[in-house]
Amino acid sequence: MSKFPWSRLLFLPLLIFVLVLASCSNENSTDEASTDESDTTTEETTDDNAATEENDDAESATEESEDENSEDSGETSAETEDKVTEFEPAFPEQTRAPAVETETELDIEAIVDGLDVTWGMEEFSTNRLLVTQRDTGELLIVNLEDGSVSDPIEGTPEVFNEGQGGLLDVTIAPDFEDSRQVYLTFSEEVDDGNLTAVGKGVLSEDETVLEDFEVIFQAEPAYDGDLHYGGRIIFDEDGNLFLTTGERSDDPIRERSQDLDAYLGKVIHITPDGEPVDTNPFIEDEDTLDGIYSYGHRNIQGVDFNPATGDLWIVEFGPQAGDELNIVESGNNYGWPVVSYGIEYSGELINEGISEHEAQGFVEPRYYWDPTSAPSGMSFYDNDAIPEWENNLFIGGLAPNYVVRVVIEDDTIVGEERLLTDEGERFRDVLVTEDGALITSTDGGKIYKVTAAE
Repeated sequence: MSKFPWSRLLFLPLLIFVLVLASCSNENSTDEASTDESDTTTEETTDDNAATEENDDAESATEESEDENSEDSGETSAETEDKVTEFEPAFPEQTRAPAVETETELDIEAIVDGLDVTWGMEEFSTNRLLVTQRDTGELLIVNLEDGSVSDPIEGTPEVFNEGQGGLLDVTIAPDFEDSRQVYLTFSEEVDDGNLTAVGKGVLSEDETVLEDFEVIFQAEPAYDGDLHYGGRIIFDEDGNLFLTTGERSDDPIRERSQDLDAYLGKVIHITPDGEPVDTNPFIEDEDTLDGIYSYGHRNIQGVDFNPATGDLWIVEFGPQAGDELNIVESGNNYGWPVVSYGIEYSGELINEGISEHEAQGFVEPRYYWDPTSAPSGMSFYDNDAIPEWENNLFIGGLAPNYVVRVVIEDDTIVGEERLLTDEGERFRDVLVTEDGALITSTDGGKIYKVTAAE
C-alpha cells in the first residue's frame, strides 16, 4: 500500500492563506493611496490645483473623443476630452455644446505683464481700469492705451491673503462720476476665523487714495479656512448690489450652503450701505437671514446680467467636473452639496451620486462642464464692435487655460468656443470695455486685450 502525500495536503491550505493575505494587503494599500490622494487634492488650492490635476488626468485620456449628443446631431463638441463622470444631462443642450468659431479676425495683445494675481477689474473711465491684486491686497489703475500701471492706491483694507483669500473684486457706484464711490470685496480676518466682506470708499480726485473706507457687509459665519470665498459683486438697475459667496469648501461646513441662517454658498442682495434689500425672498421669515437671494451654491466666481433678457447669470465651480452656469432667480435653491454633476476629488461620489436637480426639488443648471473648465470671472459682450459676439458670454478658465465663449439662444447654450488657448495662462477675470474690447486678466500677472483686427 502506497503512502498518502500528507505534505501536499498541508501545502494547499498554506497556499490559500498566503493568497488571501496578499489580497488583503493590496486592498489596504489601495485605500491608503485613495486617502492620501484625497488629502492632497482637497479643493482648488490657490484656486484649483485639484482642477489642474483633473485636467492633467483628462489630457492622458483620448483627446479626440466627441460628445454623444453632438455625434447624434452630426456636430463636433467644443469639448475634446473624455468625461470624468457617468452622469447624463437632464436635457440634451445642458453640456458639451457644439463647437463654434469666430469669423472676425482678431488682434490679441498682452498689454500688461508683471502683475500679481489680478482678481477683479472695472473700467471707471474710458480705457482705464481699477484692478485688484489678490495676494498683495493692492488696488491699481491700468491704462489700456499705453499699458501703464499706477502706484498702489492707499487706503485699501487689510486682507487675509492665505490660500484663495486676499483682495478680490472691485466695482464702482452707478453714480461714480459724482460720488466717486468704489466697492471692494475681500477676505477679512475676524475673531472666529475669516469671511467674505464688502467695503466702500471714495477715490480721491488725484486717484491716489481710497478715502473713508468702511466695511458695510460681512458674510457670516466666519470659518478658519482659506478656500471658497466667492466674492463677485455687481450693481443692479435699482442701484443695489448682488454679492456672491462660496461655501468655504470643507466638509461639513459646505453643508451650510443649504442653511438659510448662514451667508455661505449664497447670492446676497444688499443696498449700497450693506442692508438687505426689502424685496428679498426671505425677509419676512425671522428664522432666515434677510440678505439671502438664492442658495445651494458652491463657489460662485462670475456674475453678470444678460443684456438680451436682463436675467442675472452666474458661473460656479463644481468639484471634480460639474462646473455650473446658472440663471439666478429669487428664492431658488441650486442644490449643492445635495446634488451635483461632479464627484469628489478623491473619486468618491457626492451624496451617493445624485445628479438630477429637478427631481430633488432644486433648479437644474442651464449648462455644466465635464471635465472641468475651472470657470472664474465672466462678462456678457454688450457691444457691437464685433457683431457676431453680441450678447455672447465670455468666461475665464483657470484649468484648462482658455477664455470660453458661450453662445446663448433663449437661455439655451447652442455653441462654445475656446479662445487664447496658446497663451498658457490661468484666466481670472473678463470684462468688456465701452469701445468693445474684450479684456482678460491672468494669475500670471498679465492683462490681455482682444479686438477686431483693423
